[in-house]
Amino acid sequence: MEKIAINPSRLEWCLNAVQIDIECLSVELKIAQKTLEQAMESKEVFSVNQLEKIANYFKRNLLFFLESEEPQEDKIYSPQFRTINNQKPIHSPKLRGFVEQVEKQRQVYLGLLEDLDETINNDWYPDDLNLNEDIKDISANIRRWLELAVSDDFSAIRDAVEQKGIMVIVSNGYNGKWQIDKKNPVRGFSLYYEILPIIVIKKQTSLGAQTFTLMHELAHLLLHRESAIDNGEDFCNYQGKEKEANEFAGNLLIPDGFLTQIDIEQVLKLQAQEYNSFFEKYRKLWSVSNTAILVRLLINEKISQEHYQNYVNYQEEQLKREANQVGSGSIPRIYRHREPMNIFGKPFVYTVFDSLHNKKITLAKASTYLDNLKISDVRQLEQYV
Repeated sequence: MEKIAINPSRLEWCLNAVQIDIECLSVELKIAQKTLEQAMESKEVFSVNQLEKIANYFKRNLLFFLESEEPQEDKIYSPQFRTINNQKPIHSPKLRGFVEQVEKQRQVYLGLLEDLDETINNDWYPDDLNLNEDIKDISANIRRWLELAVSDDFSAIRDAVEQKGIMVIVSNGYNGKWQIDKKNPVRGFSLYYEILPIIVIKKQTSLGAQTFTLMHELAHLLLHRESAIDNGEDFCNYQGKEKEANEFAGNLLIPDGFLTQIDIEQVLKLQAQEYNSFFEKYRKLWSVSNTAILVRLLINEKISQEHYQNYVNYQEEQLKREANQVGSGSIPRIYRHREPMNIFGKPFVYTVFDSLHNKKITLAKASTYLDNLKISDVRQLEQYV
């Protein structure tokens, strides 16, 4: 069988991007190290199958490795990708591929809207936003701008953000191409565009945590007008831009007026393990986490650092126990047809079906845009929406 030679500079570029060497790649892909070393000398050593393995691992197509030019970062990645990669270098090939998929999905969305002759909302940034105001005032103004009600849940808050012309994507809980790996520390990121910026949220066990992530990333778009990527630790950071984003999210979701509803004297008498039960009604009403409530109480000097830290320690112990008790059974995907709605949001899904009904795209193409649903699932989703 004929063997293939590649452009070694392109494989070297991929290795450097994810910070691995030939030896590691050999182990990962089960390709002999000698074969990889010979490929780096421009020798014809790869089978098509081996090259496909390499391309899939680095989330590239086969032709990428055959092109004669030196790889150029500014031609391969968008300014938005380069911005977040400069903030926190993305070494995971899977996460790199995920970010690129998000950008492609945005292009799909824009293309569908254009084909439908629908006006693309390019006025998503509030004209009267005064960044010189106190963060509490800014948060209150944006809460009014979003027209949020006291009892809005994550879905309603997401809808409010999307209605302003911002695309919101929530990674899927299942192992697929729209998932941010559970072990990856990234909790969310935002990509700043003048038209249709994007907020991406890693699926959390708590909808309250997802809501806070959504508002944190919205802060980066509104307050800093730049792309950003955030690990879990950034949501406990009270320095610089992360401090602003956390204070914005906390004040927007839990204004001072909400805190007056809490019996502080009762809180001070509780043990850390009792907070979950005590704050349950507030957590559900405001679509927030216990941690978010406690941080707001701490900042407003209603509780001490010790109260807050005791709860953090308790939660960490609980997470360790849960990690050791993970069941082996898998959960059936009985609502598979609804997953694109959860991932891409209502506006995107509605636009796909509008395009299908107006014969701008085929049923097969609609399936592709909707996370490669089976045709029967596309029809089910069509009935659902």
